[in-house]
Amino acid sequence: MSTPKTVIVTGGSSGIGRDVARAFLARGDSVVLGGRDADRLADVAAELDAPTRLATVVGDIGSPATGSAYVRTALDRFGRVDVLINSAGVFGSTPFVDVTEADLDRYLGGNLKGTYFTTQAVVRHLLDQGAGGSIVNIGTVLIDHALTGLPASAALISKGGVHALTVSLAAELAPARIRVNAVAPGVIRTPLFGDGDVGSAADLALLARIGEVADTTAAVLYLADAEFVTGHILPVDGGFIAGRAA
Repeated sequence: MSTPKTVIVTGGSSGIGRDVARAFLARGDSVVLGGRDADRLADVAAELDAPTRLATVVGDIGSPATGSAYVRTALDRFGRVDVLINSAGVFGSTPFVDVTEADLDRYLGGNLKGTYFTTQAVVRHLLDQGAGGSIVNIGTVLIDHALTGLPASAALISKGGVHALTVSLAAELAPARIRVNAVAPGVIRTPLFGDGDVGSAADLALLARIGEVADTTAAVLYLADAEFVTGHILPVDGGFIAGRAA
């Protein structure tokens, strides 16, 4: 049995982040869970029901101060940091010509800037700690296979930056034994899609279904633990970018 770790999970109020936190807690790890909405975060903490191994941080992921708060909370409560899961993010579809500066700033702040500065805060501590570590980012397969019917240039350039950051940091941090990987989901049934009919996208994947949060969680756990994997962007998309059913 592996030694329990301290894991920071951003965007933990719902969807992928919440399920990832559940999985780490279920295997005995300690979790620092973050989100913007204090009430929703408190509800999730109550649901997960692990008061001695769960701490929460409320804050805007786009602010560098929030990343520092994650690290400070992890050290105060659990004495160390081992893993970071950058799950916080925003997504939406807007035609390119209709995107405003405010739209672009929201995606760049919530996806790219938030991932960048939270990772920076964690890496500073991991370097001081000197025992390596693991970082898993959340991207999207739409970086490699966009859809005519889903115009999302503003969201996708921010997620494309997350993919680039993953590969760049994997190289830069390898001498310190800090591994950096990413999960690139396809269509996953999460609150991110609101009331949209995500089931109608099932035929886009070779496996003829949409993904569930359990599918992305399994990939996150694998990359968090895989000691000889770094710089990898793992599609979790049912074969969406691999091909099309005949």
